[in-house]
Amino acid sequence: MIQLFGRGAAVLALVLVFYIAAGGLMSATGAPKLRGQMVEIEPGRTLRLVCEGPSSDRPVVWLEAGAFGFAADWGATQAALTEAGWRSCAYDRAGMGFSPKGPSPRDGLAIVSDFEKLVAASGEPGPYILVGHSMAGLRLRAYSGRNPDKVAGLVLVDAATPEAALNPSMQGFIKTFARVSKWAAVGASLGLYKPLVHTRLGDKIDLPPAAKAEKGWAFANGQHNRTSAEEVGLWAEASAQAAAEPPFDPKWPLAVVTAGPVAGRELRKEMQAAPARRSEHGYVDHVEAATHTLLIGRRFADHIVRAVAFVADARQKG
Repeated sequence: MIQLFGRGAAVLALVLVFYIAAGGLMSATGAPKLRGQMVEIEPGRTLRLVCEGPSSDRPVVWLEAGAFGFAADWGATQAALTEAGWRSCAYDRAGMGFSPKGPSPRDGLAIVSDFEKLVAASGEPGPYILVGHSMAGLRLRAYSGRNPDKVAGLVLVDAATPEAALNPSMQGFIKTFARVSKWAAVGASLGLYKPLVHTRLGDKIDLPPAAKAEKGWAFANGQHNRTSAEEVGLWAEASAQAAAEPPFDPKWPLAVVTAGPVAGRELRKEMQAAPARRSEHGYVDHVEAATHTLLIGRRFADHIVRAVAFVADARQKG
């Protein structure tokens, strides 16, 4: 019995080694090329920035990704914005994607401070239309409160709000998500996800080829996942930091785009829509056929483009 158990353990270990080795070969052959450019935000520190689309008199659209997200997450949305004539910029937060690590803790203030420096270093003229997905809703609240002169309007894409974090059910979700994120970081650090890079797990968004390759690579990357887990673990702190800033100015045009059905989720949907309800120029679009991740992919990116156009038109008229 002991010998049988030992043989089984040896076979299992051999399979695991082969699994990780095969994943290493797969990820090595599919390493993505850098899109965009590395921008120095302060001496000795850089962030990856991807700006696309024509320069014009329209506001530049800045895209902030959610938890575990980076510039690649916006690949489909940027392509759709470019086709519609908009200039947009997305980036990798410190320690994620192609960006080197930044100082800890990676809470909301650290992220927003980096973003402020990147926007200034980019040379892109403001004020801007700010678009945030998921957890990025907290960062847009913090950034706009600290930099009201740089805000032309906002688009919240299935986004978190500081007020929602006070809800007991949301607090339970945040704690569970933090635990799962830690385990995800362990798995990526051990190389367990490398064989899965080219499966649907590597890209749940439905991205165009170049962004898809980056997303799969980051999905299996240890540093990317460890930084992501740290950010998620500091969700409560980031939410409190965002709540300390003033609410969105009602004069700013503000669009909310959510994913999934309304029926059975009325309270959550209303919490998400609340910033648009408070705006003098609000817009709400519930995309019932979308999921949280697919909402920013190729199938539904046009909803975000329409929201951006609404914000720009409302600003011009108002």
